[in-house]
Amino acid sequence: MNKVADSPMLLIVDDEKPTREGLRSALEDRYDVYVAEDAATAMQLLEKESFDVLLTDFRLPAEDGMKLISRAKSLPKPPICILMTAYGSEELAVQAMKNGADDYIPKGRMQIDELEMRIARILRQQKLEVENVTLRQQLDSRFGLENIVGQSSAMIEVFDVVRQVAPTRATVLITGESGTGKELIAKAIHQLSPRRNQPMVAVHCAGLSSSLIESELFGHEKGAFTGAHERKIGRIEHAQGGTLFLDEIAEIDAAVQIKLLRFLGERTFERVGSAKTHTADVRLIAATNKRLEDLVAAGQFRDDLYFRLKGVRVELPPLRERRGDIPLLAQAFLRESSRENEKPVREITSDAMERLLNYPWPGNVRELRSAIETAVVLCRSDKITVRDLPPEIRGDVPAIPSAPRATPTSRGGLLVKDAEKELIIRALKESSGNRTEAAKKLGMSRRTLHRKLHTYGLEQL
Repeated sequence: MNKVADSPMLLIVDDEKPTREGLRSALEDRYDVYVAEDAATAMQLLEKESFDVLLTDFRLPAEDGMKLISRAKSLPKPPICILMTAYGSEELAVQAMKNGADDYIPKGRMQIDELEMRIARILRQQKLEVENVTLRQQLDSRFGLENIVGQSSAMIEVFDVVRQVAPTRATVLITGESGTGKELIAKAIHQLSPRRNQPMVAVHCAGLSSSLIESELFGHEKGAFTGAHERKIGRIEHAQGGTLFLDEIAEIDAAVQIKLLRFLGERTFERVGSAKTHTADVRLIAATNKRLEDLVAAGQFRDDLYFRLKGVRVELPPLRERRGDIPLLAQAFLRESSRENEKPVREITSDAMERLLNYPWPGNVRELRSAIETAVVLCRSDKITVRDLPPEIRGDVPAIPSAPRATPTSRGGLLVKDAEKELIIRALKESSGNRTEAAKKLGMSRRTLHRKLHTYGLEQL
């Protein structure tokens, strides 16, 4: 065997020598390949080595491939398991997935290029999942649940950017509709950065008048203006060595924009009423629910400040574009609210969950958290039912329209069923037809996905 240093370890199990040796020859340039002719030999190898991938035939002497997969998945560090069979059927594929298989390939139609692509894709997905678990474990629980719950491709991309940008000094601009969790992502970036032991100071610009925001940011000297009875240290100085978070940065006026631009360029500033220059080692993270590009075009926001701010951009998707995360978020908020309200509510009925999935969520994750808390408070049993949900989610009153977004995935006029069909098609495309992976992205079981594929006539995808 040609052992490749640092390559993923692959175990091929097939009782036909030409098949296993052919696969070994085709794959050993990319993988550290081992072979076995039966399940017993395979288990001996699996118990000795930590394999990344198990590729096994279904028909094996003494013990079939599905039983081998079940045993392999019970190991402390189970491999990715792919089942091959010449006796393919949808029922067998479903059974294989129940036994823990990560993918299923009919041998009669198997092409080496396709096999390599599937193995590489699953390994990449596993790596992302491990990295995101690590990221979520590092996030402090006091930052809430919105930024740590999510398996949709959109949120995986967000987690990936957070992980990459956090250790750097780069200025970050977080964009997204109200309620998507922008401040929580800012806190996560700070918590994962080398500045985590220094202060993170938040300024909510929309809540301050233009006359106050300059003083809040840069501080002022005694007598600088009417009412300035003593010196005040600004938020920038309070954030020394740490992170300054400016929420709704689009609300600051032109004069403060100029001073902020200078601070970003030189890390220097003067307090209001003073000519003395101060320096501060502060990282800036800004957030907005507005399109700064439009404000720049309208002359309401400086283009040079905009270009400074958008060094790294994190765009949070609205909840309606990550519907597969709704069951995960709802269950997390259910546990949280049940604990806080000391009510033993443990479940959301399927009808209630369907209402949650079909609602447009103009208030995004914040609104979902509020809806679940309301349902827990009103719940009459240990299950949230449709009658426990707020009236707009039940459909008794119209929902507030969601803000329009010019994105490829936004189709404001579609019916709920059309939108769900589109989400399923997109998830399957993103998963290259892997139904297990698509079901995970959509937040549903594989059985539910099969039922919906039949309902929408998508079985051939």
